[in-house]
Amino acid sequence: MKGTVFNIQRFCLHDGPGIRTTVFLKGCPLRCRWCHNPAGLSPNIQVQFLEDKCVGCARCASTCKCHTLAGAEHILNRADCRKCFECIENCPSGALSMCGEVMTAEELFSAVMADKDFYETDGGVTFSGGEPLLQSDFVREVAELVRQAGYTVTVDTCGEVPWEAFQTVLPVTDLFLYDVKAMEPELHKSATGVDNLRIQENLRRLDGCNKDIWIRIPVIPTVNDTVEEMTKIAELLTTLSTVKRVTLMPYHSLGNHQYKALGYVYPFDASLSVSDEQIAAFTDIFRQHGLLVKQ
Repeated sequence: MKGTVFNIQRFCLHDGPGIRTTVFLKGCPLRCRWCHNPAGLSPNIQVQFLEDKCVGCARCASTCKCHTLAGAEHILNRADCRKCFECIENCPSGALSMCGEVMTAEELFSAVMADKDFYETDGGVTFSGGEPLLQSDFVREVAELVRQAGYTVTVDTCGEVPWEAFQTVLPVTDLFLYDVKAMEPELHKSATGVDNLRIQENLRRLDGCNKDIWIRIPVIPTVNDTVEEMTKIAELLTTLSTVKRVTLMPYHSLGNHQYKALGYVYPFDASLSVSDEQIAAFTDIFRQHGLLVKQ
């Protein structure tokens, strides 16, 4: 079994209990306008270009016709890229690199077990993305190895996958981190590209499976940063029985530099922000509904 991974982040403290290693897998069914992990959008391995590292040596252009240099400007024609990655092999400065790596389950297990001394009793491995359940068979195989080694498994999901993907990983998952972005289907569609009908249905079904759930809510200016929307989310969560905590995650634009490196245009207004006062008010809403809010 093989999967496509774009990052392995170590010593994570907010992706589940204890100290964790978070594995980011490529591919996502949503197109959230504020996404801070654009490397996870495409399921494919991509060429990444970091402009500030380019020394203008033109070795890439001599290797591949998709690269041209106009003065000091490097131009990459991604539409004709055949993903041979020879340009990367010939880039001496590291300006060109691969975004993504195909790994076997055993290779990934070996990589995350390098951190096992930090996991102690409640730590372990978190699968994130992108959307890890688009590679549910691969996640299950690695998760089985992690569980056999005595460590916990967390899956971070947006919920926009067939229910069968959840069923694949349920036996080997201790905790689900579940994103809730908006309640109104049309609002959700305008913000992410899809409505939230399947997302909400999967959340309800997952709640009936006796698995702990932590809800994560990105607070996005001009999208869901209203008392009305947060109240509707809180009302939904009060109908569930296995939600153990809620985390509000204020919008930030720290990942927007990655868009240019991958040939994307950042689709959101990076000048927008969410105030501490808003987060405090929204936190009160969830607490008034009897929900535990943890930052």
